[in-house]
Amino acid sequence: MSIFALQSLAGGFLDEDLENFNKRFDDWCIHFESYDDAMLILETLENTEAIDIVEITPLSYPKYFFNSLQGTIYTTREIENKIVCVVEPSMGASFRIAVCDLKTKKVKLTKTHYKSIPNVESAFANFEE
Repeated sequence: MSIFALQSLAGGFLDEDLENFNKRFDDWCIHFESYDDAMLILETLENTEAIDIVEITPLSYPKYFFNSLQGTIYTTREIENKIVCVVEPSMGASFRIAVCDLKTKKVKLTKTHYKSIPNVESAFANFEE
């Protein structure tokens, strides 16, 4: 499961108005089901040398695929058809591990709160469900 988006070489994803680039990939960014569809739109734009077609997957950008996932995502990996992420739900909050189910699209946060990056990194590296 993946989608394709148009990204500026300077960073940012093309907005639905086909003129501006958003720093974050969100609901306002234009996206395509296939590379060929993205190429059709890219060919209609000016300055195409400064724009790339990028593939976005649940592993590379889980927030788009799991709308209920809130906060800043630091790292992801796939375990048994699930995407596992280290998340900071809000700025300054304790880190959590989120388990995102690819089949049901549900997100579950683990009960444990981690105060520091080294603590959550260790838990993330050894995480098993």
